[in-house]
Amino acid sequence: MKVNLREAAGSLLVVGLAGPELTGLERAWLKLVRPAGVILFRRNIEDARQTRALLNEAAALGPAHGLRCLDLEGGTVDRLRDALAPMPSAREVALAAQQTGKIALMREQGELVARAVKAFGFNTTLAPVLDLALPDSAEVMGTRTAAATSAQVVAYARGFLAGLAEHGVAGCGKHFPGLGGGKLDSHLETPAIRRSWHELWREDLAPYRALRSELPMVMVNHAAYPATPGKDRPASVSAFWIATVLRKRIGYRGICFSDDMEMGGILKFISMEEAAVAAVVAGMDLVEICHSPELILRAYEALVAEGERSSAFRRLLLARAKQTAGQREKLFAGGVSAALSAQQFAALRERVLRFSQTIANAQPAAEVQSA
Repeated sequence: MKVNLREAAGSLLVVGLAGPELTGLERAWLKLVRPAGVILFRRNIEDARQTRALLNEAAALGPAHGLRCLDLEGGTVDRLRDALAPMPSAREVALAAQQTGKIALMREQGELVARAVKAFGFNTTLAPVLDLALPDSAEVMGTRTAAATSAQVVAYARGFLAGLAEHGVAGCGKHFPGLGGGKLDSHLETPAIRRSWHELWREDLAPYRALRSELPMVMVNHAAYPATPGKDRPASVSAFWIATVLRKRIGYRGICFSDDMEMGGILKFISMEEAAVAAVVAGMDLVEICHSPELILRAYEALVAEGERSSAFRRLLLARAKQTAGQREKLFAGGVSAALSAQQFAALRERVLRFSQTIANAQPAAEVQSA
C-alpha cells in the first residue's frame, strides 16, 4: 500500500501521551500525525482495563500493527509496579541465577514480563538493558545493568528475550552502543564516553553482535564517543554508529529505535527539528518523543518540510516508512491478546510476587546489606 509524505513522516514516530485518557487535543493531533505507536508511563496507567482502553483508542488513530510500548525492565524501571506487582531488576535476577545455578530464572523473568505486558494490552517492552555494569556508570545506571562482562550480559539477555518471544512480545536491546562508560545521565546532558573503539567493539558492542538475530529492536542512545570516528556527535544522530556500525559491521536487520528525543542528551546538542531529520538520515527507523505535543508536532512537521524541500530525503522517508511498516506487521501479526479475567490477573500478580521473593532469597549477603 502506498503512503504519502505526511503518512510516512508520522509512521516513523512513537509518541507519549499526557494521562490515563485521551484529551480532545490528543485525539486531534493523533489523527493528524498517525504515529507508528505510543509509549505509556506510570502517569498513563491506573489498571489493566483502563490501560487497554487507552491503548485501543490511540491505536485506532494510527496505522495498522502499531507499537504499544512501555519500559518494563524490572527494578527501578517498572511502569507496572503499582498496577500489578514489582518486578526484580536485571542485576538481581542475574545474580540469583549465578548464585543458584538456575539459569532458567532469566527466561522466567522474560516470560513474566511478557505476561504482564500482554495483560495490560501492550505488545512491546523496551528491555533488556545491554549496557555493561562498569564503575563509571554505577551511580547513573544502578541495578538496571545485569553484569559487568559482555558474556554475562548476553547470557541474561538471551534468556530474557527467549521468555518474551515465547509469548509474542517484542523486546528492545538498549542503549546502543553502550552507556557502561558514561558518568552523566543522558536524560539531562550529553555524556562523553571516552572508551576507545577497540574497547567498545570488544566489550560494549559484544552483546549486540551476539544477539543481532534475537533482538526485534535496538534503542540508540544520546551519548557521544569522542575517541572513535563518531567523535562528539550523539549516537542517535550519527551515521557512523547507526549506518556503519550497527547496520554494516554488526549486520543488524531489525528496527532501529531512538531513545527519547526530548532528553537533554540530544536537545542540548541540536533542536528537535534538526534531531528528527538527522536521526532519519543517519539510519533511524523510529523516533521516540515521550511527552510534549509541541515537540511531537515540531518533529513531524520538520520531517514533512524536509521531504518537500529535498527529493532525496523524500525518497528516504517513503522507503523507510515502507520498510518499517513491513517489520511492524511481522512483529505484531498476532494482534492484541485477550484481557485476563480477575482470577487470571490475581494469579499473575501472585506469580510475580513469588518470583520476586525467589530472587530476593537468592541474593548474595553483600548485595542484601547494600540494597
